[in-house]
Amino acid sequence: MRILLLVVYYLPSTMSSAKLIHDLAAEFHRLGHEPVVVAPDENIRADTEITCENGIKVLRVRTGKIKTASRLIRGFNEARLSNIIWKKGRRFFEENPCDLIVYYSPTIFFGSLVMRLKKHFACSSYLILRDIFPQWALDAGVLSHGMVYKFFKLKERQNYDAANIIGVQSPANLRYFEERGLDKKYHLEVLFNWTTLVEENIRPRAYRERLGLQGKVVFFYGGNIGVAQDMDNIIHLAKNLRDEEAAYFLLVGDGSEVSRLRADIASDGLTNIAIHDAVGQQEYLSMLSEFDVGLISLDRGLRTQNFPGKMLGYMYHSMPILASTNPGNDLKEILEDQQAGLVCINGEDDLFAAHARRLVRDENYRRRLGKNARTLLESTFSVSRAAGQILAHFSQEN
Repeated sequence: MRILLLVVYYLPSTMSSAKLIHDLAAEFHRLGHEPVVVAPDENIRADTEITCENGIKVLRVRTGKIKTASRLIRGFNEARLSNIIWKKGRRFFEENPCDLIVYYSPTIFFGSLVMRLKKHFACSSYLILRDIFPQWALDAGVLSHGMVYKFFKLKERQNYDAANIIGVQSPANLRYFEERGLDKKYHLEVLFNWTTLVEENIRPRAYRERLGLQGKVVFFYGGNIGVAQDMDNIIHLAKNLRDEEAAYFLLVGDGSEVSRLRADIASDGLTNIAIHDAVGQQEYLSMLSEFDVGLISLDRGLRTQNFPGKMLGYMYHSMPILASTNPGNDLKEILEDQQAGLVCINGEDDLFAAHARRLVRDENYRRRLGKNARTLLESTFSVSRAAGQILAHFSQEN
């Protein structure tokens, strides 16, 4: 089959969705299919750019800024994605008919494009749903009930309506749909996140020495630094561990909160935490390989559940995970049942700090949890499992 994969961020972006879709496309290719990735890109000069990357055909379409834009500009540019990609990529779609469309959310704005492509190709579609928006934004106080919220809800429904099957990322997300009766309208299933089990070209680059972190136990956070992550939670943890000389917090990424957080770190005089600019995918994986504990933080107010994609990189490198999540998140049960990490609810500051202190002081404990994290990755979060699950639905169609 020729399989079209549609995503907002693709390599060399360090967003977790870029790595997820690349690994999935590579697995489809390994299985003998022909993957085609389509993604917007604000950095190319021409309207479109077509490349072949490790057997994967990639169409990048020039659009307005998304990741680095203000919320207003980002919303405007994302709302135009379907029209822009269809208009600029139409010739490519004419020349590359596909047998299946796999599209990734976030964003909620691919619905109209997918409906148009399904009709054009006479094919089915699978939605990989990793983000229940605008609900999380309402929970986090980013949005309020009003016209903007209603517009986003309309686009959310269009995104779901375009899918033959929707893969949510956790049992809690499945319950979210069931509690609203939406399991009767949509074909839903749990599709866990995934990663390849063998990465190539990961070479240590002496980051520990370059950043002066010899002898430190480094708590590493990589990815989006935005509202939903409640990064003040990590800043507060660093404050609480100022007396732990060996503890250091390294945040790598970009997002809407970076400037404010850097100013807060400086004004508080914190020397045990730093924010590093986002880096390329291979460099990011190299950084991961050198540090000690993987950090996850989610806003307490979120009512939708999330398995951050960054968790996969942590587990790949046998890093124990220290997580502070919203209530009801399945992550706590999964990590603690497998003894792959320590989890508390956002707001349990003393417990969060106690978990961190234990990881700083007990190297053998860190190693044991890290080893269990790798085992969990291999049993539950492999790309071969995810690809097989998606393809099983459509094998009889082609």
